[in-house]
Amino acid sequence: MASLMSTVRLGLRTGLKAECRSFVTSTQPATWTHKSLRTGVIARKKGMTAMWDEWGVRIPVTVLQIEQCQVVQVMNEETHGYTALQIGSTDRSEKNVTKPMLGHFEKFGVQPKRKLFEFNVTPDAVLPVGTELVASHFVPGQFVDCSAPTMGKGFQGAMKRHGFGGQPASHGTSVTHRSLGSTGQRKDPGKVFKGKKMAGRMGGEQATVQSLKVMKIDNELNLLYVKGCVPGVDDQFVKVRDAIKKRGDKIAPLDVLPLPFPTVDPKLVKAMPRELVAKTGGSDPYVMKE
Repeated sequence: MASLMSTVRLGLRTGLKAECRSFVTSTQPATWTHKSLRTGVIARKKGMTAMWDEWGVRIPVTVLQIEQCQVVQVMNEETHGYTALQIGSTDRSEKNVTKPMLGHFEKFGVQPKRKLFEFNVTPDAVLPVGTELVASHFVPGQFVDCSAPTMGKGFQGAMKRHGFGGQPASHGTSVTHRSLGSTGQRKDPGKVFKGKKMAGRMGGEQATVQSLKVMKIDNELNLLYVKGCVPGVDDQFVKVRDAIKKRGDKIAPLDVLPLPFPTVDPKLVKAMPRELVAKTGGSDPYVMKE
């Protein structure tokens, strides 16, 4: 009887340890690695301005604002065959949403959104539905990729659309200075090949500008100040994600690594200052060289 009780106690103790171990591993936060792929965010382009670094050098920046950006749906390997997050941005009224989309949002308990995008992630970077993404998802000094449709230019000629040189400016050229020239060969093949660069509608195509540096973050207004220009018109929805060509330690300065993973903790955002500015480092560029 005593041996039976000791066996039961041992089994209970072993089971309790196993449960505690599984609980600890399940509640521990995931850590960022060089192979981790975080989700991106949907921002709205607000325009361009300028800022000055610690040396007084002027830097042109594009202002991107993140508004009501949430995780709407989680795609996993078992159900969908791949791992990704569906992100929604900017709340909208239910009366302007179609019934199928309204049912989609009601299924996951999320306010209807104006724009939805998917971002591929690694399994360790999956976020629960309803998680809000803010500007502090990124860190000052890191590099990001920005994707959006370019500005529409309408119907344009071959010189503007494809950069053709045009016809000679003199010596017999008449009325055709900006013409594209010949578009074919002779009787054989007797046609214009598909894909020939000719006049046509320009712009309005998806474009990505890679490896743009985040110069400043405004935690109160959820603003990202990105160095350089971003595709699209003002108020355009822009996909912002970690730079794909800056992997590992190259994605951000070493003093800000690791990146917030899988996203920033809301409690930490409240403790942060309103503005976080990236430092360019180096030496004063205005000092005379000997």
